[in-house]
Amino acid sequence: MSTEVVVPTLPESVADALLVTWHKKAGDTILKDENLVDLETDKVVLEVPALADGVLAEIFEPEGSTVLSGQLLARIEAGTGAAPSPTAASVTEATSTELPAEKNSGSTAALSPAVRKLVAEHGLDTDKIAATGKGGRITKTDVLNYMKFQESAVSAPAAAPSSTPTKAAPAAAAPTLPTSDRAEQRVPMTRLRAKVAERLIQAQQTTAMLTTFNEVNMQPIMDIRTKYKDKFVKTHDAKLGFMSFFVKAAVESLKLFPSVNASVDGQDIIYHGYYDIGIAVSSPRGLVVPVLRDSDLKSFAGIESGIAGFGQKARDGKLGLDDLTGGTFTITNGGIFGSMMSTPILNPPQSAILGMHAINQRVMVENGEMVIRPMMYLALSYDHRIIDGKEAVSFLVTIKDFLEDPARLLLNV
Repeated sequence: MSTEVVVPTLPESVADALLVTWHKKAGDTILKDENLVDLETDKVVLEVPALADGVLAEIFEPEGSTVLSGQLLARIEAGTGAAPSPTAASVTEATSTELPAEKNSGSTAALSPAVRKLVAEHGLDTDKIAATGKGGRITKTDVLNYMKFQESAVSAPAAAPSSTPTKAAPAAAAPTLPTSDRAEQRVPMTRLRAKVAERLIQAQQTTAMLTTFNEVNMQPIMDIRTKYKDKFVKTHDAKLGFMSFFVKAAVESLKLFPSVNASVDGQDIIYHGYYDIGIAVSSPRGLVVPVLRDSDLKSFAGIESGIAGFGQKARDGKLGLDDLTGGTFTITNGGIFGSMMSTPILNPPQSAILGMHAINQRVMVENGEMVIRPMMYLALSYDHRIIDGKEAVSFLVTIKDFLEDPARLLLNV
């Protein structure tokens, strides 16, 4: 009895996928639900699991192939092969409970995108990393533990391991270049990077993009966070961050200015009666924008939990296509990287995007007196085809007013 391995159904917005890595080769024994192959789209990396136990009898598409929805990738035959994969139990027996073993007994090929990035950036030998994941796979924690162990071994080779190991120094993320004075290395763009480049050009060529700026005094929000952050965590099991205030302020402002929540489709304007807010987050593959759906119906805790979940899924390479599709308005926070001011680029077909920036103590004049306040610059880029300048400025001022008087967000006034 044979089982076919096919490309999962891709959404309409994703035309095809790139076959990145086969984690098994023809003749290998595989287990049901074990990851066989990684497919990279312009949005996410998809893992294609085995649908049955058996032997990977034949592979039809090699690494580097472009594949379509439903395309046949491989065939699984019932039975056992010559070299069965180790089980999780056998991996546990061969693995130390505290420090990485000298020889990895797990499957070193089945690496998630996040693990592959860490291994590549730090030039690690996966054969020396103990695998504790399901089916003998190396997890991100395995890699980090191995790096900590290596660091302590280098810094104190004759001493016993410290109870508080030193944090490993980050290695350079750039690819290894040939040793010469004018070295170059040609590396293909990932599909995500290529799609980002395409959409940036599309945004600049097909929209009449302008940006308006303002500034907001963050002291009222900072006071609320300081007063309630501990109680918030205990009550909701989520940290109280700035982003929930910005999402709430954006939603209330979008209700007052429907054009900012609209999009252009040919000669038509589509006014959305819902508020799906895209939140730009950093991932090992680059910047991605998962969508917090029905943000107007979520509490502060719901927003914070949703954003934290997106961040974790992005780091683990687990964001799905559903997480990244749609969206009526986007918020991006360059401030976490230290940006003082920038011009965010639209995320088509959306018509506006809000840029947050770093908070800096600055001298301000209030009631004729100079005071020091934690200030943040805000930037709103918008499509001038459907949003007038007055409307864009008023929208950004409304967000500023909500943030400087956050009680209005709770009272809906």
